[in-house]
Amino acid sequence: MKIVIVGATGTIGAKVTAELEKRHEIIKVGSSSGDIQMDMTSYESIEKMYKRVGKVDAVIVAAGSATMKPFSELEEEDFYVGIKSKMMGQVNVVLAGREYINDNGSFTLTTGILSEDPIKGSVGLGLVNGAVNSFGISAAAEMKRGVRLNVVSPGLVEDSAAELGSYFPGHNPVTMDKVVNAYVKSVEGIRTGEIIKVY
Repeated sequence: MKIVIVGATGTIGAKVTAELEKRHEIIKVGSSSGDIQMDMTSYESIEKMYKRVGKVDAVIVAAGSATMKPFSELEEEDFYVGIKSKMMGQVNVVLAGREYINDNGSFTLTTGILSEDPIKGSVGLGLVNGAVNSFGISAAAEMKRGVRLNVVSPGLVEDSAAELGSYFPGHNPVTMDKVVNAYVKSVEGIRTGEIIKVY
């Protein structure tokens, strides 16, 4: 398969890329690295990426940012960081990709545990994670040509636990192997409209 991975050099994206490139052709997309650079807050940039790569069998998004701040400090503009990047960025990868995805292809988006198990300062990220989860379920039901859409929702991954673990008190880190397998299931499996939780 020909697979686009957005965020291919990130903590999760790099491991997913390493596994899938054993069997598939991978196009690595990043904001400042990879085979192609793309700004996921820009629909025009996303379209340009697709025009360069052409038809694809699968698209994975393992990227997107959002503001982490205590609720008492959040202002309206803080929410738009996540809305433009992690929410609409992923939505637009699907919207722009509809004409480039091959029959029976797939989209895999990424959210996380904070949509239902919050930590201090996670209001903005939890909001966009929940929105992307809902988008995945709803859009999958209306996909054409056998195209599938799933969302992978990981917990705190072991590879980030040393750096971020203090922000996640009481959370049990999940192994990267389990997270990678969730993406493999979405891309190489048959399920659609699923939030694949790895907690």
